[in-house]
Amino acid sequence: MYHLENTQQGEKYNTIFSKEVSAKRRKRDARSRLRSRLLLGLYLFLMILPIYWLINMSLQTNSEILGSMTLWPQNITFDNYTRILTNSSWYMGYVNSLLYVSMNMVITMLVALPAAYAFSRYKFIGDKHLFFWLLTNLMAPPAVFLLPYFQLYYSVGLFDKHIAVALAHCLFNIPLAIWILEGFMSSVPKEIDETAYIDGYSFPKFFVKIFIPMISSGIGVVLFFLFMFSWVELLLARTLTSTNAQPIGMIMTRTSTASGIDWGTLAAAGVLTIVPGILVVYFVRNHIAKGFALGRT
Repeated sequence: MYHLENTQQGEKYNTIFSKEVSAKRRKRDARSRLRSRLLLGLYLFLMILPIYWLINMSLQTNSEILGSMTLWPQNITFDNYTRILTNSSWYMGYVNSLLYVSMNMVITMLVALPAAYAFSRYKFIGDKHLFFWLLTNLMAPPAVFLLPYFQLYYSVGLFDKHIAVALAHCLFNIPLAIWILEGFMSSVPKEIDETAYIDGYSFPKFFVKIFIPMISSGIGVVLFFLFMFSWVELLLARTLTSTNAQPIGMIMTRTSTASGIDWGTLAAAGVLTIVPGILVVYFVRNHIAKGFALGRT
């Protein structure tokens, strides 16, 4: 009887103790979640604040910008955007940038796809050394290649042309594209290639209809990186162009005049520069999400 009472009392204490432990654990988890949300909220605030302030400035006049600091425009104006969209010296900067970025993406993918397939499917003498040599191009800053590119393009008549900037960016983008795509292609079993050949597929038909859809996530990741590099790169684009193919980044550096800097127009140009990047991320967002979890990224 005494032993039974001790057992019941012990079970009662264990139940109380386990409830206390569970309550403490729930409180600790709640504090941890609250701390994580606060940190995430602070991070998002710090990330969004510059973008918001840029949009805020783009909707103000220069006098309001240089006056007292305001959290939102007192008198909203779209004159800054109108000035950019109606002035050819401004909007052609966006056209030029989009042209050579698109050229670079097309050229890079046409070269990188078959090259990455060769590295992933075939073994040949010096393949690893060649693969490493391609990556060494990413280790040098673009400033190293300014003088040879400028002299070469000026001699052959490519200076101040869109294709000149596109080809210059290929020096950095092609190795990056090959490196990423090779990781995705290596994850596809070689038996798929053999099965397609047995079914009567030619290599071009197999590559386009079967293989490329299987690595679409990798292609999305590559396109994202290609666009971002070419869109924000300014040193090569500035050196290899003068008037006809000037990128928007170069034009934005010329807002300083004798009367001062046109802050409103410069802010509006900055907002419009962010828009293409947002659109690219939106259209390839699903591929990027899969691609960062797979392959060599």
